[in-house]
Amino acid sequence: MKDILYGELGIIGMEGCEGFTAQVDNYIREWRGSRESFLVGAECPRFGSGEAKGLVTRSVRGLDLYIICDMFNYGVTYKMRGKAHEKSPDDHYADLKRIVGAVEGKARRISVIMPMLYEGRQHKRSSRESLDCANALQELCDYMGVDNILTFDAHDPRVQNAIPLKGFECIQPSYQMIKAMVRNVPDLKIDKDHLMIISPDEGGMGRCIYYSTMLGVELGMFYKRRDFSRIVDGRNPIIAHEFLGDSVEGMDVLIVDDMISSGESMIEVASQLKELGASRIFINATFGLFCNGLEVFDQAYADGLFSKVFTTNLIYRTKELKAREWYCEVDAYKYIAYFTDTLNHDMSVSSLLDPAEKIHKLLAKYKFGQAK
Repeated sequence: MKDILYGELGIIGMEGCEGFTAQVDNYIREWRGSRESFLVGAECPRFGSGEAKGLVTRSVRGLDLYIICDMFNYGVTYKMRGKAHEKSPDDHYADLKRIVGAVEGKARRISVIMPMLYEGRQHKRSSRESLDCANALQELCDYMGVDNILTFDAHDPRVQNAIPLKGFECIQPSYQMIKAMVRNVPDLKIDKDHLMIISPDEGGMGRCIYYSTMLGVELGMFYKRRDFSRIVDGRNPIIAHEFLGDSVEGMDVLIVDDMISSGESMIEVASQLKELGASRIFINATFGLFCNGLEVFDQAYADGLFSKVFTTNLIYRTKELKAREWYCEVDAYKYIAYFTDTLNHDMSVSSLLDPAEKIHKLLAKYKFGQAK
């Protein structure tokens, strides 16, 4: 059964994802004992005006094709009128459409692996505004022929309702995060007397409920009190973070969220937890954008507000970030390879989407090691 493929496998890595894609390819080649790479070359060369085209360097006819793209890789640049420009998410999305357009009608099936969902935070309408995430999903799937979207920790996975007849998998890297924590914090005591999970806002409670259930610890949250009388940078500014939950005094605390954008809210939450008597604070976010630079985290770390920050390697990370003493990178490449290999064999991914059994085994092994 496992040897029956949906189609011959092909993997395209968009610009900026070359290392990512090579790792996925290496895992699958090792599992299958293949000496041949599954990678398909593709590029988006640009004219001096900034216009571009999608180009695939070999035939994709009949392939079960997986396109890996990082929409938030600002480390990729292009030249326009002789000047270098960082690629914005819009630029990456346009290039993705170019490559899909180059292979559509030839590949047997097209799946897009987009770890951080393009325009994922623009998923609902609260006034007269665009619904960019839903529009992008519909454009890719209903118009351009993409069959599956695989993304991680979507800001609101209900956006999949925009493409109800297409595949949409919202993957949670919970197991990878917990494994990274127990490896990097060997003296962490995972029980109700020593550890507590904190959601920095009400929107992330579902994610934190899963962590608290898996780890068997208590849960707390912060409520963002906003000023709805004015809008700053497109949103209502936060007036204060109000804590709801049991005492954190003397407890290690794990703050869990989907992303770190500017980091200001996360630092404020950590500061308030310290004022409430929390011991060590660990920050866990799937995506580390650090839009306002690393200095605010450097200062907070120097002030003792937190001990470690954990984010995945699913999006671009600078060398400066990876060199920080307070930063721990969580490897999720193998997880992507599992999904790619399983889908290519046209098998169910249910066990991959729910890693509860793996988490329980990991924690049992960890606590047994502590007991020894």
